[in-house]
Amino acid sequence: MVDDDQSKSTLNAAHANGVDRKMLEALVCPVTQRPLDYDRDAAELVSRSANLAFPIRDGIPIMLVDEADARAAGCGVDQIAKSIIFRAEAKGDAVLFITAGGNQVDTAKASTLAGAALGKADADLIRAQTGFAIGGVAPVGHLSPIRSWFDPRLLDFDLVYAAAGTPRHIFAIAPQHLLELSGSILADFTR
Repeated sequence: MVDDDQSKSTLNAAHANGVDRKMLEALVCPVTQRPLDYDRDAAELVSRSANLAFPIRDGIPIMLVDEADARAAGCGVDQIAKSIIFRAEAKGDAVLFITAGGNQVDTAKASTLAGAALGKADADLIRAQTGFAIGGVAPVGHLSPIRSWFDPRLLDFDLVYAAAGTPRHIFAIAPQHLLELSGSILADFTR
């Protein structure tokens, strides 16, 4: 937000459209942790620094990065190829599940595939094994080999979009090509 007058004007316009003003004052971009601008015409909150727009539905901001990424790429949520990383508890290494944006990894199914109990991977493990920071982990190009599995839902599309090494960059790729490049195993691990 540029100045206090613009800020007040933006908040007043949002309130007039059924968006709670106090909620808008408290919300920040989940990627950059910076303030958001309200776009009345598009009914969305915009993070200019992350180049993302979060839609507002029935007065409620939808603060899902996957949905904002999909809007930025001009695609559906399931066309976002998320890189979900867990820590394999037995060996302590990272394992990767490349999944469609609208899907969630079922940890019981994923643990069975990995052959070990899975836990939360911390930022240091992710950076050490992949070379990327949380929020921008690409599904390919890691520093060290990583065992990975691929969500079949992604194959329903001609193109999918994945993180390109930073929280602000994505790339488009044919899902079959991504499956091959990543060396992933096609498997059912979502709920």
